[in-house]
Amino acid sequence: MGFNSDGLEKISIVFDPKDSVANAPSSQWALEQLKEALKAQSVKSVVYAKLKDAPVNDPCVLISGSTNKMALDLMRKHSLTIPETQEALGLVHGVINGRSVLLACGHDPRGLIYSLLELADRMNCGVKPLAALKVPEPIIEKPALKVRGIYRAFTSEIEDKGWYNDREFWKSYLTELAKQRINRFSLSLGMGYNSPAGCIDSYFFFAYPFLVDVPGYHVRAVGLSNEERDRNMEMLKFISNETTARGIEFCLALWSHGCNFPKNVNYPIQGLEAKDHALYCRDALAILLKACPSISGITYRVHSESGIPDGTKNFWDILFQSHTKAGRPVWIDMHGKELTQDQLNWGLNAGMPVSASPKYVGEHMGLGYHNADIRRREKGNVPAYIEPASGVYVPARQFTRSGYADFLPEDRQWDVLHRIWPGTNMLLLGGDPALAAAYGRNTGVFGSLGVERCDPLSFKGRKGSGHPGGRCAYADKSLEPELDFQKFLYTYRVWGRLLYNPGTDPDVWQRFLRSKFGKAAKPLEIALANSSRVAHLVTTAHGAATDNTIYKPEFYTNQPIVKESKDSIFRDNPAPFVFGNVSPHDPQLFSKMNDFAASLLAGEMEAKYSPLQVARWLEDMADTAYQNLGIAASLIADKNDVEFRRFYHDIRIQSGTAKFFADKIRAAVLWHVYLASEDTAALVEAIAYYTTARDAWAKMADEAKPVYVQDITFGTGRVERGHWADRVPAMDADIADMKEALANASGKKSGNNESVSKAINTVKTRPQLAKVDCRHAPVRKFTSGEPIKIELKLAGEAKGVDLYYRHANQAIDWKVIPMGKEVDQYQAVIAVEYTKTRYPMTYYFAINTGKDGIAIYPGLDENLASMPYFVVRQNELLKRAKKGS
Repeated sequence: MGFNSDGLEKISIVFDPKDSVANAPSSQWALEQLKEALKAQSVKSVVYAKLKDAPVNDPCVLISGSTNKMALDLMRKHSLTIPETQEALGLVHGVINGRSVLLACGHDPRGLIYSLLELADRMNCGVKPLAALKVPEPIIEKPALKVRGIYRAFTSEIEDKGWYNDREFWKSYLTELAKQRINRFSLSLGMGYNSPAGCIDSYFFFAYPFLVDVPGYHVRAVGLSNEERDRNMEMLKFISNETTARGIEFCLALWSHGCNFPKNVNYPIQGLEAKDHALYCRDALAILLKACPSISGITYRVHSESGIPDGTKNFWDILFQSHTKAGRPVWIDMHGKELTQDQLNWGLNAGMPVSASPKYVGEHMGLGYHNADIRRREKGNVPAYIEPASGVYVPARQFTRSGYADFLPEDRQWDVLHRIWPGTNMLLLGGDPALAAAYGRNTGVFGSLGVERCDPLSFKGRKGSGHPGGRCAYADKSLEPELDFQKFLYTYRVWGRLLYNPGTDPDVWQRFLRSKFGKAAKPLEIALANSSRVAHLVTTAHGAATDNTIYKPEFYTNQPIVKESKDSIFRDNPAPFVFGNVSPHDPQLFSKMNDFAASLLAGEMEAKYSPLQVARWLEDMADTAYQNLGIAASLIADKNDVEFRRFYHDIRIQSGTAKFFADKIRAAVLWHVYLASEDTAALVEAIAYYTTARDAWAKMADEAKPVYVQDITFGTGRVERGHWADRVPAMDADIADMKEALANASGKKSGNNESVSKAINTVKTRPQLAKVDCRHAPVRKFTSGEPIKIELKLAGEAKGVDLYYRHANQAIDWKVIPMGKEVDQYQAVIAVEYTKTRYPMTYYFAINTGKDGIAIYPGLDENLASMPYFVVRQNELLKRAKKGS
């Protein structure tokens, strides 16, 4: 029976008992997944140790490591090799000893797991067995990133104890992560509050007393029984073991080591004396590491929010002794906020592997590239200070809050793992293949380990705000999945598979959609891709706050355009605290609304993406999403299908959000044109756009009322809870202030200012990006102390070309030099003094085309998913670092 026949009843599975890769426990687990998938299709699978023993008429799957002799022979016939890289895999159809076989192999057990789960997943998505086992063209893959992590936080006793103690949940959840090639899972304890001081729901916040009884101490969580504590420990063992059984690395995150709780805390900590604090934590962690040998790393918050004062070296020196006592390498991962070289040295001195884990884009998700720059407020290596306008205490090394900071010298002794916080997508369904592929391509450009993303629904019920009744917060209980993660199956699939391989065959996610939605699959894919890109663009272009508890584009609290409110929570930017004065999270490539309005009136052009371009992108995303969602609704077999309705409602909410921000941005630009010119024609148009924005939001909020509960809680503050409908009155008040300004503007000019008229017309006209046909051979390597010559050719003429360049260090500013033209190309040299650095180099071009504006090259592509600048790595330092490792 051949691989392209129908009516399959039985297949042979062959693997050599001496093959260490095929016989690894995790590989055998994956083999069981394949056998279960076959069984579900009524196909019997029989395992043989030798190929000659398998019936010759049966289709045959040969399972092996990549160095197995039969695998090597078959690969040579096809002139193929499996990369000698961890997690590399191959699926190759060929002939061995005259018979047809499908080779499923991996460089290591994890690579083999992925090849087997790929075959199983095809069948689980409804592909018939013979078609699933057919591989017309060889599939050879290797990971783009070493680490592709998911970070699940326990933050609420009410909402999280259920899943923590549910063994069936963990089996299903971890299997899903393995299927989607997530290779690290972190269980996070202690993220429920920013510090112990305000903690009233302390379950697992200071984690040790909730897990272990430490001999020699009398520390306990008052109100927690010994039996519950012991069950918690047994569950931690179970979770960590189930994780590694699937070939996934298990890490534990311990965010708090303080327990100075307020009096009304639900589980006060008793018996811990200050003199024993560090020793107790060390001994408790040592017990954990011994009891859970599957723990391979610990994440620590090492600044003051951990409950340990900044600079308390002795505490961490003592705590890290638990790593050295573990008898195995246990990774020390240090959260990047305010992290110093001294603190990294504390970990390195313990003799353990160490990583810094900076936030990717503050506490948000951006456009899938490392921001070209960070907000001015966080720039520079300045000491702590009190900000005069807001009275806010600003700690030192604020530039570490928002990105990779200064953690990326080529000769670093530590690794870097970028952590994506949940501020942008907490609640709603997301799935944009272009954006996920961008993270896969761009995260590791500076040699980082990879990326760890906070799980959907992270921070749900945080700060004691938890509710019973389902973490997904559905008012319509028919939409509630059996297990919370099941809402996000498509998210995990798109995210995990494209982080592993940004060039993954689209059939991987499209077959899943086809299995659920039939003919509606393709338009639904397009609709969700566009709608779930919205918040990422808004976050990048509009950095209202680095703190995700304040600023959530998908669950937005309105910031006024006209005047700041007395109780404004948006004080994470320079005053005045109004919408148009907010810096982008990437201010190097995106323009602030106030600045753009001034440039518009002056007839000047910025070498940045304008707010009007952002508005157009948002509008296009919404229109594309609405159009394709309508097509999907016309094609779906059952409009009442629960999974379709989950997609439908979340796409509508995100698309309505896009419409709102698009027109609010336009309104803000026109408001600032009015303030600068006092021409009421701009104010009239600002009111019109703001009203349209408000109506788009209100319509979306009304549609969401029967779908989601009226009090969606991610915390106790007014910006952390509620419903989209709650936000409308603040918009009405802001519009009323704008109308009052118009009423009070009697006697002021209207429509007589040519520059204002041009500005209004520019806002009303959909902007077109300047385009230039560029030819450039990117510089890939440089040597410290030697100049870097950079050349660019243009197909047409330009008024001028500027070269922007900077070390890969977000604490410093970009430099710019005009490029000289030599015959048919532009040239510039980065000087010797600037190349004397430990850091990689980044650069891009700004090309003045004249009336069409300034083009950024390489810039962002049509999906906003490309790397907008070039990266140049160092020759000698890079070689030295690799040699040292």
